[in-house]
Amino acid sequence: MADRIQKLSFVEKAGYSLGDGAANFVFFTMVLFQLNFYTDTFGIAAGAAGTLLLVGRLWDAFFDPMMGLVADRTNTRWGKFRPWVLWTAIPWAVILVAAYTTPGWGMTGKMVYACVTNILLMTLYSANNTPYSALTGVMTGDVNERTSLSSYRFVSAMIAQLIVGGFTLPLVAKFGHGDNAKGWQMTMGLWALVCIVFFVITFLATRERILPDPKQKSAPREDFANLAKNGPWIAMFIVTLFHFVYVAMRGGSVLYFFQYYLNQERLFDFLRGLGLTSAAAGTTEGTWHSLLNTFGLIVDPAHSNVASVGVSLFNMASQFVTVLGVLCSTALAIRFGKKAVALAGFAASMVFMGCFMLLPADGIGATFLLEFARVLAFSPTIPLLWAMFADVADYSEWKTGRRSTGLIYATIMFALKTGLSLGGAILGWVLGAYGYRPNAVQTSGALLGIRMGISVFPALCFVVVVGCLMWYPIGKKLNLEIQDQLAERRRKFATG
Repeated sequence: MADRIQKLSFVEKAGYSLGDGAANFVFFTMVLFQLNFYTDTFGIAAGAAGTLLLVGRLWDAFFDPMMGLVADRTNTRWGKFRPWVLWTAIPWAVILVAAYTTPGWGMTGKMVYACVTNILLMTLYSANNTPYSALTGVMTGDVNERTSLSSYRFVSAMIAQLIVGGFTLPLVAKFGHGDNAKGWQMTMGLWALVCIVFFVITFLATRERILPDPKQKSAPREDFANLAKNGPWIAMFIVTLFHFVYVAMRGGSVLYFFQYYLNQERLFDFLRGLGLTSAAAGTTEGTWHSLLNTFGLIVDPAHSNVASVGVSLFNMASQFVTVLGVLCSTALAIRFGKKAVALAGFAASMVFMGCFMLLPADGIGATFLLEFARVLAFSPTIPLLWAMFADVADYSEWKTGRRSTGLIYATIMFALKTGLSLGGAILGWVLGAYGYRPNAVQTSGALLGIRMGISVFPALCFVVVVGCLMWYPIGKKLNLEIQDQLAERRRKFATG
């Protein structure tokens, strides 16, 4: 048992976590704002924007397995996976800015530009994030340390999501001064600089310790054939696919929900009660109020940014609660097992999410309270899924004698990106089918589509997720048995 216990330092865990923090400056912007950016700033119709997102993310999904094979066969003095985090940092930053730049071209030219830059951004995301994710499976062989590492990772990710969700729209307004296209370009430039710094720290802080059997030969066809017989991998592939359909659909619908469905006067009253409105004439603003105003988190005198401030507050509050849930994840997993905690969390959050359909337009407080309940149920599952992917890689090695960590993470990333592409596209198609028109008063049909996009359709995805987790075979007892046997095997080929 001792051979599988490989403790990681705080510095290494924290350094590793920054890589996912950086990734979420792209990922969460994509989830929350990319569709709205294309419809309301770039000027593309909702249906066409949905298709554009589908093309880029599907390409990204198909690129992931190729990237996994390449990463598994990369051999440097820094390891297999770490170098990719460093090599992709600067190209990532350049394309991130380009993808949120609006050229002054005709519609055809803009569509081509958007498609090309989106595909390039997704390609670099895979070239960076697939090897980065696989690092979880090779930094340590201890199951509890992996869960702890995933918790660090997702605390960093949630903090990044809090920053992205809370400050992106206010910064776009601040930098743009009425020109959203300029605001988006400058805001993404700021996020790009943060990404470079974080990726460099991740590269320097981490080490790879779990190595494949040196006698293992390269055999991509055999690796893929083993996946088809790997029941836990099949379960997690489907879980990931539907999980990220939910992520893209629900995340993309929040801004529309605040902008068009919620009563703007009641939302203003709610924000005024929290001190997030402009100071009355003749009064002096406090230091805290002035700081919030600097970041655009105060409703302006014309009330033109009520929805964006409301969304920022909603996202920040949601991510803060998410961090609390993620911090509880390791302790819950040690006590009950990863599978049990994930199953309970997804089932409860499915119920709370469906209840969003019942919210009235003036139920601002109820919207926030229901979100807190949903997030408390859902957030402990976030790091557990990624730790479970490492368990699947171990299960595959246990069954077949071959380790293909990069390929397993890459195919799971394929499911993730396919889910994102389908979720974003479905939301765009739903909005178009229900009659959504950008920057206009919406019909009752369009409002129904927005409400379905934030509640019923994402909740249905979790029905599938819960069903697959019930079938997933790696519980707490089997997991420990696998780790002990693998540790003994590694000790033998390391000494002999």
